[in-house]
This record gives sequence, C-alpha cells and structure tokens, in this order.
Amino acid sequence: MILAVGLKASFTNNRALVLLSFMGPIISGSGNRASDGLLFLMTNIKRSTDSDLLILTWIDKLAPVWLKPYLYLARLDRPIGTWLLLLPCWWGIALATPGMPDLEAVALFAAGAVIMRGAGCTLNDIVDRNFDSQVVRTAARPIPSGTVSVQQAIAFLFLQLILGLVVLMQFNFFAVLVGMASLGIVVIYPFMKRITYWPQAVLGLAFNWGALLGWAAVRGDLTATVGILYMAGSLWTLGYDTIYAHQDKEDDILIGIKSTALRFGKNTGKWLICFYSGTIVLLAFSGYLAGLSLAFYVGLGFAAAHLLWQVLTLDINDVKGCLQRFKSNRNCGLIIFAAIVAGQAL
Repeated sequence: MILAVGLKASFTNNRALVLLSFMGPIISGSGNRASDGLLFLMTNIKRSTDSDLLILTWIDKLAPVWLKPYLYLARLDRPIGTWLLLLPCWWGIALATPGMPDLEAVALFAAGAVIMRGAGCTLNDIVDRNFDSQVVRTAARPIPSGTVSVQQAIAFLFLQLILGLVVLMQFNFFAVLVGMASLGIVVIYPFMKRITYWPQAVLGLAFNWGALLGWAAVRGDLTATVGILYMAGSLWTLGYDTIYAHQDKEDDILIGIKSTALRFGKNTGKWLICFYSGTIVLLAFSGYLAGLSLAFYVGLGFAAAHLLWQVLTLDINDVKGCLQRFKSNRNCGLIIFAAIVAGQAL
C-alpha cells in the first residue's frame, strides 16, 4: 500500500492516476505481488505508444483545470496527427498554384486541420470508449477515465464541427461542398476496425481528403491531377498507419480489433514497399500532369529515400522504433510539400 501511495504522490496528472487505478488491485498488494504489479505497470507504459503518459505536457502546465480533459480529448498534446492531416492539404494547394502558394490559404488549412483532427479524435473516442477502457495505453483518455462524459464529448464534438465549418466557409462554394463530402468517410472510419483488417485504407481516404479540398479551394474544380495526388496520399497513409498499428497489435488481438498490422504480420515490409512505391510513382505522375519542373523530381527523390529508410530499418516488434518511424512521416510530408512548391516556383 505504501508503494501505491508513493507512486500516486509523485504523479500530478490525472492520466497517471488512471493508470494506477487500472493496476490498483495488483499494486495495492504487498511483497512480491506489489513488485510484480509495478513491473507490469512500467512494462506496459514503456511498451505503450503513449510512452510519455507520465510526463507533464504543456496542457498540464498551462491550461485551466476545466479545459485540460477537452484538450486531451482533441489530442492537442500530440501534434503529429494534425501534421499528417494538414500536409496533404498543403500538397493540394501547392499543386494547384503556379508559383508560391497563398499564405492565407495555408494558414486557414492549418487552423482547419487542428480543429478537424480534434473532432475526429473526439468521435473516435466516443465510439471506442468500451475498447479504450480495457487497454493500458488508452485507459487514461478522458472518456474511459471518466473526466469527460459521453454527453460532454458529443457537445464538444459539435462545437469543433461548427468551428470547422466556419473555417470551411472562407473558401469558394465548390470547396465547401468538397469539404462537407468528407464527413461520410470520417464517420464510418471508427467502425472499420471492427469489421475489416483494412481500416488503415479507410483512414487513408479520410486523412488525404484535404488534398482534394486544397486544390478545390484554389481552382474551384477537381481534375485527374489532384485525384492521382489523393491516391498517392492514401497509399502513404496506408503505409505509415500500418507501422503505427504494430504498436497496438498485442492489445488488438486481446480485444478483437483488426488492422493491417495483424493482416500483414511478418510480411509488413513487403507490403510497405508496395504502398510507398505506389506513393512515389503516383506523386511523380501528378507532378507530370501539373507540369512541374525538374526541381520537383529532385525533391521527390529525397522523399523516396526517406520512405526507403523507414522500410529498411523497421523492426515491427520494436514499439519505440515503430513510433519514431511513424512520426518521421511529418518530415517526409514536408519534403513532398517543398518539392511541389519548388516544382512550381523554379
């Protein structure tokens, strides 16, 4: 019992306390049982994709107490998801714009990505609340931990959707229609892991819709050029989210969730080569159709090298390594964005 009290006293955020509650029946014991409980807890924290669960974030340090759970619900402490949603938007803007992209559009899409990524996470947590409560990595999330009720989460979701609509309304009418058309895919995605081993494919369709929207915001139409860009991004997401899913595969098996990581298993590397090769080929084709200069293909070569590095160095059983390679896709996406801009401007 002294061990449990000491641990609780050393943690100042609710997420750590939830993890302790998750392991309470074991940690509250004595002797070897308490030591085994602590070892289990620390092993799962280390193995978890949220390996920094016990580290104070800017939310813990700066946000008002009442606001903290909502910021965590929107994953504002973890910007990688926002980057991966935003970058295809910037690709679409750059591919549709001769010369340098419009900075106002770039900024509006950045704001929209923060809002809509938060909305997507909120919806996902509402749908997955019963699964999340069974897994160490997700048990401390606001809904399963009880810091936000389902009703409060739904209200927060609607607030984010309204804010997202405000941003969307800054664009032309065709772009507004394109943006609203994405909601169908966004809504069905959280349910896909229950029925198919390919939920990452649906995520790719949702996360890269911004490529279509970015193009539409500039041009007021959709063409084959941006359609190919959209397919390239979807394959990219299918690859990097398969890497991400390898972190959760043990828990996914236990609670009955499906993923491409479980579908591919030890053959993941071969599948990643297919997905990433398709990404590069389709990006090159979209650049050709858009009439981009040689500078684009030089930059695309760097992106291809980065993706190859991911595949060659990936150990699907190394949780920390999987997370690092997943997060590195922000850099890959920025390289592609820079390549498109260079291909337009040079």
